[in-house]
Amino acid sequence: MITLRFETDHKSQMIDITKEIKEAVIKSGVKNGIVTVFCPHSTANVVIFEKSDPSLRRELLGMLKDIVPHKDYSHSNARAHLKAAFFRTSLTLIIENADIVLGEWQSVFLVEFDGPRERKVYLKVIGD
Repeated sequence: MITLRFETDHKSQMIDITKEIKEAVIKSGVKNGIVTVFCPHSTANVVIFEKSDPSLRRELLGMLKDIVPHKDYSHSNARAHLKAAFFRTSLTLIIENADIVLGEWQSVFLVEFDGPRERKVYLKVIGD
């Protein structure tokens, strides 16, 4: 298992972690197979999303503010937990020729809902 670490800067944000995943796949030596990307946090997740237009990321985070409004919740960071429930904790990506397969406009993002803090993402690379 490979552990990636990221520092988040804001309460809610999306960090492109594609480069770090690609580097880890290359270091693994696997040419063809799969990589599982797992986020072991209940207030952060991973998602494949459009990479070239940062305004779309802001709009996604803004939409979640509308869906999970400010109010008195019984749990201190309930908003972060509720927002995270809309996303996955893991992704499985295809590895082809020592590179992950994504669409032309796609990247893998770590989505933070309770920052700033250190986050981990675990990778499991499996070859054919």
